[in-house]
Amino acid sequence: MQAVEEEYELKQVRDMAAARKRWEALIREEKVKVLTPREAGYAIQLSNKALLDVRPATEHEQAWVKGSTWIPIFDVDNRFDIGSLSGKITNYVMGGWWSGVPVLSFDSFDPTDLSLAACELLYNSGYKNLLWIQGGLEAAEEEDLQRDGPQPFKFAGIGGVSEFLGWTDQQRAAAAKEGWGYQLFLSARLVCKSFYCFQI
Repeated sequence: MQAVEEEYELKQVRDMAAARKRWEALIREEKVKVLTPREAGYAIQLSNKALLDVRPATEHEQAWVKGSTWIPIFDVDNRFDIGSLSGKITNYVMGGWWSGVPVLSFDSFDPTDLSLAACELLYNSGYKNLLWIQGGLEAAEEEDLQRDGPQPFKFAGIGGVSEFLGWTDQQRAAAAKEGWGYQLFLSARLVCKSFYCFQI
């Protein structure tokens, strides 16, 4: 059984490496054009381009671009059976408890992989004028794109203990930019959430 699992994991690593090479070729050959989030915002405003949001539901529920179309390529794996249990345990042990990143169906891809996988699927389906937002919505500043949803784009994909404590890269960058006010906000939130948890 262990040999079968190791062979499966090795196949996944090989498949992911092959996919990344294909995606790099799409960009290198300019079949997919790379835009910053700000450039994407201008493109949407000036040319009425459609934005396809391929992020999982957990991120999309927090923030999305006004007028975008949401079609997740990978989504949260809500199955609870013997086949999915080992993946959920591995994800938790390997940092899911800290980052809050859930197990996604098929595999856990980062936002770059999701976007480029979508570009590859669209290109192979005949779409030729494709633009890719480098760094995904996570890289967007609030003024770059028109946002809907309760969270800023940068915070839509964070969670877990690190988000609760305010120790994610995004939160530390905001604290450095905003100064003491933001740090006090995070500290107050932590105290309030802790108090609420103890009251329940």
